[in-house]
Amino acid sequence: VQLVESGGGLVQPGGSLRLSCAGSRFTISTYAMSWYRQAPGKERELVATISSTGGSTDYARSVKGRFTISRDNPNNTVFLQMNSLTPEDTAVYYCNARWSWRNFWGQGTQVTVSS
Repeated sequence: VQLVESGGGLVQPGGSLRLSCAGSRFTISTYAMSWYRQAPGKERELVATISSTGGSTDYARSVKGRFTISRDNPNNTVFLQMNSLTPEDTAVYYCNARWSWRNFWGQGTQVTVSS
C-alpha cells in the first residue's frame, strides 16, 4: 500500500499550486482522503478532508475559500488545489487515507511560499 504525493515546489505569494496524491496497490474509493501539513517546529494539522464518494468536504479555517480538495476515484487520485498562497502555507503536505482501522500516509511533498 502506498500513497505518492506530487506537485509541491516553490511559489510566490499569491500564486497557486495543485498537489496530487496517487494510491498504489490499493483502491482509494472506499477511503476518506485528507491532506495534512506540518510546518517547521509545529504540529501536523488537518488541512482538508473529502468523503469516499466526494460528496462531502471539510476545510481548516485557515484555508477555507482558498484551497479545494477533490478526488478522481477511477484514476485513484486525490487533489488539493491551493490558491492565493501565503508564506504561512509553507509546510510539508501529507496525503492520508482512512477507512475503519486502516490509516495510510504518503511521504509528503514540500510547499514553499516565498518571494
